[in-house]
Amino acid sequence: MRLLKKIITPAGWKIGLLTTLACVVIYWIGIPFFHMMELTAYNLHFYSRGAAAPGKEVVIAAIDEKSLNAYGRWPWPRTRIAELVKSLNAGGAAVVAFDIVFAYPDESSGIGAIRAMEKRFKGSGHIETALRALEKGADNDANLASALRETPNSILGYYFFLSKDEVSGGKNAPEAGAGEYMTASAFNMVRPLDDSSGDVKLMGTYGVKESLPVLSEAAADFGYFNIVPDSDGVIRWAPLVMRYGDSFYPHLSLVAIRKYMGGAPLIMNVAAYGVDSIEIGGLAVPTNERGNMTINYRGGAKTFPHYSIADIINGEVPKEALSGKIVLVGATATGIYDMRATPFSATFSGVEVHANIIDNILHSDYISRPDWVMAADALAIVLSGALLSLTIPLMRPIYATLLTVAAILAFILANGVVFNYLHIWAAEVYPVFSMVMVSAVVTTFQFMTEEKKKRELKGAFSQYVSPALVTEILKNPDRLALGGEERRITVLFSDIRGFTTISEGLKPDALVKLINDYLTPMTDVVLRKSGTIDKYMGDAIMAFWNAPLDQPNHPTLACAAALEMLKKLDELAPVWEKAGIKRLDIGIGISTGKAIVGNMGSSMRFDYTVIGDTINLGSRLEGLNKEYGTHIIVPKFTYLDIKDEFILRELDYVRVKGKNLPIQIFELMGHKAEQRHLVVAKLYEQGLSAYRQKLWTMAEGYFKQVLDVKPGDGPSKAFVSRIEVLREDEDLPQNWDGVFVMTKK
Repeated sequence: MRLLKKIITPAGWKIGLLTTLACVVIYWIGIPFFHMMELTAYNLHFYSRGAAAPGKEVVIAAIDEKSLNAYGRWPWPRTRIAELVKSLNAGGAAVVAFDIVFAYPDESSGIGAIRAMEKRFKGSGHIETALRALEKGADNDANLASALRETPNSILGYYFFLSKDEVSGGKNAPEAGAGEYMTASAFNMVRPLDDSSGDVKLMGTYGVKESLPVLSEAAADFGYFNIVPDSDGVIRWAPLVMRYGDSFYPHLSLVAIRKYMGGAPLIMNVAAYGVDSIEIGGLAVPTNERGNMTINYRGGAKTFPHYSIADIINGEVPKEALSGKIVLVGATATGIYDMRATPFSATFSGVEVHANIIDNILHSDYISRPDWVMAADALAIVLSGALLSLTIPLMRPIYATLLTVAAILAFILANGVVFNYLHIWAAEVYPVFSMVMVSAVVTTFQFMTEEKKKRELKGAFSQYVSPALVTEILKNPDRLALGGEERRITVLFSDIRGFTTISEGLKPDALVKLINDYLTPMTDVVLRKSGTIDKYMGDAIMAFWNAPLDQPNHPTLACAAALEMLKKLDELAPVWEKAGIKRLDIGIGISTGKAIVGNMGSSMRFDYTVIGDTINLGSRLEGLNKEYGTHIIVPKFTYLDIKDEFILRELDYVRVKGKNLPIQIFELMGHKAEQRHLVVAKLYEQGLSAYRQKLWTMAEGYFKQVLDVKPGDGPSKAFVSRIEVLREDEDLPQNWDGVFVMTKK
């Protein structure tokens, strides 16, 4: 029972292994989306590899834009094709193969009109003889047939109809021919490698379209030029063999090689699973069970030598460029619509696809996908998934992510090496998908498990410490130990003015409600500004920033919180007035500097808090608001950090209780956008400057101007009162520094 419970108890590594198994099943089933992604990954292999130099056996006689400009739109008169054949023959071409089918008579020859005249002048002696001679010269198809007959290795292309719709597709569908001439090009031998019957399943053919009989009788051989795209429209493989009737027929590329090798026999090796390979002249061409060869493209368009037909006919192509070559005749001009998509390019001529096939076979340089690759793919999925399943639970999420990324990159690199150097196409997307899924599932499981533990811990501690501290404890449990660190922080103290008097007029329950109604929104403001509430002292609040988490803009956050606390107080005033409670007024002191931050107390009970002179100064500054009739006072240390974001005015130099050196203090008046404060600040600081020079009358004048602009301005009233006393002070020293001495905390 315990063993069973142990087995079924969830664990990160168990979840990962189950996910790996699911990915193997998905791979074995095959999903169209992943298949499309694998095809894209296959294309990327070629992009990463780049172009590879082809052999020198194949050239292309191109029906290109230059030829179309010279001879007009396609199709041309067959006499022009005859000129091409004669030029290639004269140039010493070893093989001339047409990626074209001449299925219909040449309508440009005018032979029909001559035959009509023959009927009219039948029996007219010399006229009839002359017309027969004219007919012979005007038959463009006969002229091309004559040129083909004189070319010993001429190959005409034909194509199979691969669906019933092509054969019976309506009045515009091409008619299927009898296929009587192509039979001469069939495979020489079909050789079983085992006890199978050799009844292999190939791509279905429903008809054939050959060239005209007069041309077919003159050609030396034939080959179909069908090339079939994958589901995304990209040509990645070539069907090297197709079955029509009871015979097996070779692709145009195979026939061209057979002729190039002097008539080497074509042998198809078959086994119980289908086609095993194709042999030609000692070369074994690997195929899949349906006789398809994966094409190892050499590069983008025009990787093979292209010669314009116009240049060939005009004798502008050097003889050595054609001599001994396999010359493929086909269209490369985009207007003829023989453009295909390949891994290298979306516009790739069909004739150059055949050039790549021939080059692959002649140099035995293929992209293969052997039968054992599927097992290797499944093994890659299992090994990578198991590796991550067993290691991720032992790591922090960031390291688990880095490991996953590293594993994926290593696998992609290894897969690329296998493709580029071993020429084996192995799955890439499925193993990568497996690694991503295992990492995501295991990490999520770990996260959910740890979050549950954290929630339990947070529930236990949130009653005693601030939320920010709870978060830090959850991240670093060792921080629970006693001790601290020195940090530069900003501390805020706030206190309600005259709260003792207010509380004396309230019943206990009303007093508690007032305190709660006050502290709740003030706390919300601090927390919204990312502060940490240190403690409540009756109606007073102590908060700090930049601990336990780093906050580079902590002075700005504290000052923004102070201003928002005043704003919130104004919003609450009407509610309290309706309840018979007079308007509350608060003072806030803010101080920035170094302090000791950490857990302080006893080993049994401690608080996360801050101590140091910076905190003491903040408390003193909060009390100074009573002296100046202000709401927010900050020292110079804070002022230097926030002066570009807020409007402040220098209040005074004060010497706080317990300190010998005076401190320059400022009143925080508002955000930079609140321009109304600028006039008050400027007049006040002019008065302060005169005051320090003992120019009492001038200083008093400036302070009274401030009171005209802002009646009841606390600091101005304080200095006017102070000037009245100092005027009469006969004991004022000559070197008086203008520092105000604070005698109370």
